[in-house]
Amino acid sequence: MLDLNKYFSFAELWTPMFLFAMIAVVILYFYLIGPWREKHFPTETKATAKQKWLFVGGIFLVYLCHGGPINLLGHLTFTYHMVNMSISYLVVPPMILLGLPAFVWRKVFSTNFWRKFRFLMNPIITLILFNMLFSFYHIPMVHDYVMTNFTVHRLYYVILFITSFMMWWQIACPVPEWSRLTDVKRMAYVFANGVLLTPACALIIFAPEALYATYSDPEVWATAMGYCMPGDTSYLVSEFGGPQFFNTMSIVEDQQLGGIVMKLVQELMYGVILVYIFKQWFKREHADDLPDPETA
Repeated sequence: MLDLNKYFSFAELWTPMFLFAMIAVVILYFYLIGPWREKHFPTETKATAKQKWLFVGGIFLVYLCHGGPINLLGHLTFTYHMVNMSISYLVVPPMILLGLPAFVWRKVFSTNFWRKFRFLMNPIITLILFNMLFSFYHIPMVHDYVMTNFTVHRLYYVILFITSFMMWWQIACPVPEWSRLTDVKRMAYVFANGVLLTPACALIIFAPEALYATYSDPEVWATAMGYCMPGDTSYLVSEFGGPQFFNTMSIVEDQQLGGIVMKLVQELMYGVILVYIFKQWFKREHADDLPDPETA
């Protein structure tokens, strides 16, 4: 296995400042569910151990993908790039949504300011918006432009992150009374997401040639590496030749594997969430059939 420590510095691999930012987010989380809840919402239910693990785990994954080694690896191989995308937009959002107690969401989004944006939370809009932005990003010309223009890169990733939360809100709504979909509609919504993501995955998996200059053209790759390395990165071309130095697969094989990873993570995550929705539905439908513990 390639030892990245031989070629990149500690700061390039681990991004300490981003790590500190994520630690601050976790500290804020425990303040909100602890002292802040006790002072302002003493009657609200405490966060469960499961919620704490979900939130902290979600923030840890955010760090790995956008500040840790997966971020750098995603600029070296397309497979890791798709691992990054899969975790960031299909795994992290439901973890954070379900990890943050409902009273926090109510406090944040109950203000009048958010009412003017309520139309954006229409399930059809969130469904189309996320999948459109995700698929559009994987058009080769768009992908290479985003990867080599760092302001656009940051802005696009932030927008994609927000729209992924908007989409997942319909499926894993953390505030029961705000949910717009019944359990059956939520399951249909999950299925629709899977269908809409399929064309982008198919384009990548079945393409017979390299689609992205970021992973096939050394000059473009060196420019893209500037996102996770300071200073002039043009020396990378003469030192390593290109991203193939860090990859044992051919460019097309790496590309195909990346598409497969994306599709598999999507199917796994949607399968898990379908089971979660079905179990909730089953419990509600059969709540009246359960014996009353006081009369049993």
